[in-house]
Amino acid sequence: MSTINEYLSLEEFAGIVFKDKKVDVSDAVISRVEASFNFLKEFSGNKVIYGVNTGFGPMAQYRIKDEDRLQLQYNLIRSHSSGTGKPLSPVCVKSAILARLNTLSLGNSGVHPSVIHLMKEFINRDITPLIFEHGGVGASGDLVQLAHLALTLIGEGEVFYKGERRATKEVFELENLQPINVEIREGLALMNGTSVMTGIGIVNVHNAEKVLDWAVKCSCAINEIVQAYDDHLSAELNNTKRHFGQQEIAKRMRENLADSTLVRKREDHLYTGENTEEVFKEKVQEYYSLRCVPQILGPVLDTINAVADVMENEINSANDNPIVDVKNQHVYHGGNFHGDYISLEMDKLKLVVAKLTMLAERQLNYLLNSKLNEILPPFVNLGTLGFNFGMQGVQFTATSTTAESQMLSNSMYVHSIPNNNDNQDIVSMGTNAAVITGKVIENAFEVLAIELITIVQAIDALGYKDQVSSVTRKMYDEVRNIIPEFKEDQVMYPFVQQVKDHLMAE
Repeated sequence: MSTINEYLSLEEFAGIVFKDKKVDVSDAVISRVEASFNFLKEFSGNKVIYGVNTGFGPMAQYRIKDEDRLQLQYNLIRSHSSGTGKPLSPVCVKSAILARLNTLSLGNSGVHPSVIHLMKEFINRDITPLIFEHGGVGASGDLVQLAHLALTLIGEGEVFYKGERRATKEVFELENLQPINVEIREGLALMNGTSVMTGIGIVNVHNAEKVLDWAVKCSCAINEIVQAYDDHLSAELNNTKRHFGQQEIAKRMRENLADSTLVRKREDHLYTGENTEEVFKEKVQEYYSLRCVPQILGPVLDTINAVADVMENEINSANDNPIVDVKNQHVYHGGNFHGDYISLEMDKLKLVVAKLTMLAERQLNYLLNSKLNEILPPFVNLGTLGFNFGMQGVQFTATSTTAESQMLSNSMYVHSIPNNNDNQDIVSMGTNAAVITGKVIENAFEVLAIELITIVQAIDALGYKDQVSSVTRKMYDEVRNIIPEFKEDQVMYPFVQQVKDHLMAE
């Protein structure tokens, strides 16, 4: 059980979203939310406050009659429940709900406590609102996507429940739940914010950490396959650059390769003074895709860590408008809903994951091109050359998937389009950035799955399975449990999918 209190760390957040820990809300949070609600109810009585007694966006110049205030909130929710495209995955929706729950728990939004309680129940009972990928421009927050969340909280719309897409009303009856109380600005408070892009962003960070770990392991295995010299991974070399990521990736690779009998010491071969060749038979240095892994994956690690920090800051921030300040007895109007922080970080993340994918594709090509590696049959074909194809077919998939990621890594952050009668004249596109980043990360898993199958085929081609490191051997055994060594051609797509699923599940 994790309790929403003063601050929710990313580690605690991940425990709820990815490990299915239940969530509770402390009495202090409920008191804080009640105090905010009660203050706003009294404060707004004779004042003009955006979204309480005014219209929304460019319609804010219109006063709303007292008797229409509550209907205004329902109108906002229903009219903006207009998303299209694929439904967001359950894990992304759960992450978004938790992000919204935490920000509204700060007591800066003036919502009725029933909002907090019902979102908690959605998480604990695995009720997943139907929220679509397309809709938000990320400036007044995730208006469209969060409208779909709000729609279910008022008992309307649809949810996924026990594997079925059902009317929210039916699920409320089954679970004995009641819709939230709409009393002041609950519709606006639920919709005005960055919680969907942030929720997806946290899922992306989680998956990026996984994909980086696999990229490191694959890079280690390839260095074993070619019996590379290990000095490019040495602390002495990598510590001469002051970047944490590079030093850490090199350290992880050294640890992974600690018990390998295949990687070599340069001093045992090229520094003995015994080599008199005019043209060296063996490579003095490996290709960049093998030798420069710490320098390539180091920035990936540093970026993932930096993005994680921004995500943690955002879930613990009030990303609403206006902001209710009980301490100073005031309501402040501004733009905390704007998603530029998340949009920029998602652009950074997809850039580095695309580069990681490019590295994997080049390593794959190195293994498949016998003229480059000079130790393996073409396409790591363990059958009859010319008659069988080995890994030739799947290389096309890896190459085209990498190309897609290169295209998708173009920035959303700088692709603002004014809308909303130019009220929202510069926007973040943060939700689009987060969704596209998720696709780039998934693509990376696909390319790594193909690379990993090729790696284990190469290990068998060379008879190295008993000489690789224990880390590589464990990886080898896991893949071989999915796809045994093969010489004859076979349909590959089910195996690629199963290995991809294995990589994403670990």
